[in-house]
Amino acid sequence: MQTVVVKGEAESPDSYTTRRSASSAHLDLSLRETPQSVSVVTAARIEDFRLDAVNDVLASTTGVTVERVETDRTYYTARGFDIVNFQYDGVGIPFVFGNVTGDLDTALYDRIDIVRGANGLMSATGNPSATVNFIRKRPTAAFQASASATLGSWGQHRVQGDISGALNEAGTLNGRVVASYQEGDSYLDRFSNDRKVFYGVLEAKLSRDTTLTGGFTSQDAKTRGGLWGALPLYYTDGSPTNYDVGTSTATDWARNRTRNKRSFLEFEHHFENGWRAQATLSRATTNTNSKLFYVYGQPDRATELGLFSYPSLYDASNKQTLFDVSATGQFQLFGRTHDLSFGGSWSKSTLDDISHYGQGIGAALPPLTTWQGIYPEPTFDAAIDGSSYEDKRKTAFAAARWDLADNLKLLTGVSFATVDSSGLSYGVSKYRSATKTTPYVGLVYDINQALSAYASYTGIFNPQSETDAAGQPLAPVEGRTVEVGLKGEWFDRKLNASGALFKTKQDNTAEQAGYVGPKAFYRGVNAESKGVEFDLSGELARGLQATAGFTVLTVEGDDGKAVRTFIPRRLLRTSLTYQLPAVPQLKLGATANWQDKTWRDEADGVTIRQSSYATVGLMARYDIDKHFSVSANVNNLTDRKYLTSLYWSQAYYAAPRNASVTLSWKY
Repeated sequence: MQTVVVKGEAESPDSYTTRRSASSAHLDLSLRETPQSVSVVTAARIEDFRLDAVNDVLASTTGVTVERVETDRTYYTARGFDIVNFQYDGVGIPFVFGNVTGDLDTALYDRIDIVRGANGLMSATGNPSATVNFIRKRPTAAFQASASATLGSWGQHRVQGDISGALNEAGTLNGRVVASYQEGDSYLDRFSNDRKVFYGVLEAKLSRDTTLTGGFTSQDAKTRGGLWGALPLYYTDGSPTNYDVGTSTATDWARNRTRNKRSFLEFEHHFENGWRAQATLSRATTNTNSKLFYVYGQPDRATELGLFSYPSLYDASNKQTLFDVSATGQFQLFGRTHDLSFGGSWSKSTLDDISHYGQGIGAALPPLTTWQGIYPEPTFDAAIDGSSYEDKRKTAFAAARWDLADNLKLLTGVSFATVDSSGLSYGVSKYRSATKTTPYVGLVYDINQALSAYASYTGIFNPQSETDAAGQPLAPVEGRTVEVGLKGEWFDRKLNASGALFKTKQDNTAEQAGYVGPKAFYRGVNAESKGVEFDLSGELARGLQATAGFTVLTVEGDDGKAVRTFIPRRLLRTSLTYQLPAVPQLKLGATANWQDKTWRDEADGVTIRQSSYATVGLMARYDIDKHFSVSANVNNLTDRKYLTSLYWSQAYYAAPRNASVTLSWKY
């Protein structure tokens, strides 16, 4: 679950936490009042550690793993299950098609919140993993501007600008523009990227109580030498491969271009009795055009031969329209004041894609250890296949926060969802129709002025797009989750901490079971996830900002054996910055992330393993004056070699040690 809208209390620009969040049922609560685990990634942390992409943000978040299966395709997990919900200012629907294409930029966000656990009220369908909510930058009445330029390893360079202010003397029309451009080469052989981002938003005060906001976002990302699939992870004798960090299976002609466009119109009205109504209309499109080269097979250990080619031309168009309406306010009952929120949404998503397979499928390739990506670009006329299908969803919810006593609050709610899909995907019917009502109950008890105990329960419902070996979609995921924990806040809510125990029973979760050619197929497995989670964020002392998260979990099937073993069972995420009292212009910081060993069992009896590993990062920033500053960042300081994921049976290596220098200006 998740969301975040800040109103009222001012936030420190250097803070690593937030005072309030609308993460639960559209109700504006403090993190301590929210009966679920919430992590916050603020603009200050994004800037301090140069978290310029969403993958970087989530990889530094408590309990979240970023499964970078390819250079342009990513999955995410939390608490043992896939994250399928992204929201924007608390509005959104699950990924209809399962993953994120491209590397999403963070320039346009004030904050990114991650609410772990089931999301039954904020999004009627989903997994008991997490919901990621992107809080977009909004216009300010006071003029403000900033710009930065970054130079990094492998010729990476980035420029970013942000300007905001009033557009008329009355201050009833405000605007903001954010733009960034990033380009450079990579540690991966033949890989380079080019990413342009633009965000514009206008906010008009139609009256004292009524606001109309409209915004548009565009991201145009081009990659050259991108991966389709990745490296083979074991030889024919079952022993593990061990390539150079920069080894790639991409040809020198491989290309990918992903264009994301998102627009929204938001109407908000505040009534005299304190109620607020909001309606949001959004439209999102993603267009992808690719020349791809997949490598399959297992190499011989002695000769490194045994790999084969699979070239393809791929084009896709994904469109999504969403309308959301909600109302939030208070009411009196039995002499006490209670909170109420209700609303509904309608969405339609379509996917049209086509694959033009190239001549030469199955051609033998030279060893990857010596291959330079040279392979004649074929004609893409060997065969054609593709998809054309749509997904429609209708949801409704109602939630109430009951003020049972001064120190006891009960949150109850229910959501209703109808999901219908139709069309074909590579010759297989995508017809699905499912309806489900999902309950939610949360209880918060204030032990004292700083500490609260909480518990929550929700059902789970999530239609799936993954298909089995016969190409048929798996049945919906269904299950239930329970969470109990303690939360605390100190120093006028400048520091938040929580500890949670969670248990989830989920049936028919998709797990990759193999390939038919280059196409993965899945099986449904029953799984129970349970574990412990700790999260801390905020100011420990004057000038000392920190985040820390530690997760321990198990994920088991009906037979008691471990499933989804590509997910680490223990995770540690930490970051810290300190502004030196003796030299207040200087800020120093570090990150340390660690994860437990992972493995996956293949159909041929081979087990792929990755040992536990840790990565360390450093940062330093010096304020030259009140406008200019210079900063330096180092990632993977110890130059640790590790794979990006075991989500699939192929993977590539993460970036080795790298560094960047940034010059920033603020007005």
